[in-house]
Amino acid sequence: MTTSVITQATEQTPVQRLRVETYTNGIVGPSQAMLGPLADGGTLITGTPPGCWGPMITPAFQGGHEVTQPVAIVGAEVGDAVAIKIKSMRVTSLATSSGVMKFVEGRYHGDPFVSKFCSKCGTEHPASHVEGIGEEAIRCNNCGAEVNAFRFAHGYVILLDAENQVSLTVNQEVANRLAGNASEMSALPEFAAQHSILSLARADMPGLAAHMRPFLGNIGTTPSRDLPDSHNCADFGQYLIDAPHRYGMSREELHAHKTDGHMDTNSIRQGCILICPVKVPGAGVYMGDMHAQQGNGEIAGHATDCSGETEVQVEVIKHLTLEGPILLQNLDDLPPMARPMSAIQRQKVRELGALWGQHEIEENGPITFIGSGENLNLATENGLRRAAEVTGLPYEEVLNRATIAGSIEISRLPGTVRVTILCPMNVLDRMGIGHLVREKYEL
Repeated sequence: MTTSVITQATEQTPVQRLRVETYTNGIVGPSQAMLGPLADGGTLITGTPPGCWGPMITPAFQGGHEVTQPVAIVGAEVGDAVAIKIKSMRVTSLATSSGVMKFVEGRYHGDPFVSKFCSKCGTEHPASHVEGIGEEAIRCNNCGAEVNAFRFAHGYVILLDAENQVSLTVNQEVANRLAGNASEMSALPEFAAQHSILSLARADMPGLAAHMRPFLGNIGTTPSRDLPDSHNCADFGQYLIDAPHRYGMSREELHAHKTDGHMDTNSIRQGCILICPVKVPGAGVYMGDMHAQQGNGEIAGHATDCSGETEVQVEVIKHLTLEGPILLQNLDDLPPMARPMSAIQRQKVRELGALWGQHEIEENGPITFIGSGENLNLATENGLRRAAEVTGLPYEEVLNRATIAGSIEISRLPGTVRVTILCPMNVLDRMGIGHLVREKYEL
């Protein structure tokens, strides 16, 4: 088995294993050099820094996350899809901080995630450093002014126990101590460029114990135009429409180029299979924004971003053209109405049919389509229409299946949802993913 060091993908021999620990400073798209190439069926291992708050308070970033450099997959061509099988996922941060955000006006052009500047010296995307702790700790390297474009409306600092999958928010005294050792407590990787959010030491909610259930909030394939990594989706991406900065675009351009990698879908965790569109040659698989935990909806706008390590295996699915991702969730994450029936239940179904002369019983399996839109209604319609287009089932049939043998679930406000249905196996086979569904659910 061949193991690769990080190199730029050209005509090099494909490798079976690749570890990536370099990042794109907030941008995903064709301008980013791809690593690899990784063989179809190969293993990708990543060490990722936190998303959201760390990059948000670091003015040089032009996106809200810090994701890995993209990886080329052998054989992945535009119009194909890539299945990403998540084999393992581990939180490495010992603590993090998060909360409800508010903006500091006069420090950004249109979008504080993308286009920050120093309000004192006018430097665009200024380099910065940390002085002390607290909300005024982020300082412009050019003039020394406080330069953070974000504040906590309500925030917390939380200790993480990855071994036992539990966590605990702390008081101000403990938060201050953690802030004094912020990078180490965050376990920032060597090449991460963000400041640790622990430096702000905002501790409004001490003593709350919470379960840990790590997942990746941003994972997928490279869009066909450069985008801020946190805006590779329709809901956050809507702020790029006619924006007054270099990444501004029309609604039509956004929807044509994005791959919906930023989903904040809490079932994208160890054991699941994520199937993503290929919109650039080689696919350009990337990942980041690990969360230690999050309920459906990410209702506070941000959850517990952390450093982590993830191992995945990739598989190219030829001629499966997608607009956005398909997810094969873990059995425990599937909505109850979409879970495969047990052998006993199937027998009872056969008996029910025989009683009335209905002998044909569909063979099917669960499949989840990610829907993305400016709001939840548009995201739901988007997910339903994606399901109909990809499966070839009539739209109205998808509605019926989602009602009695599926579900609609919120992934993130304002506009990312999961549309899950039980889909006929012959349709899944025609799509080229029947083998993945059978393997995943032991059908």
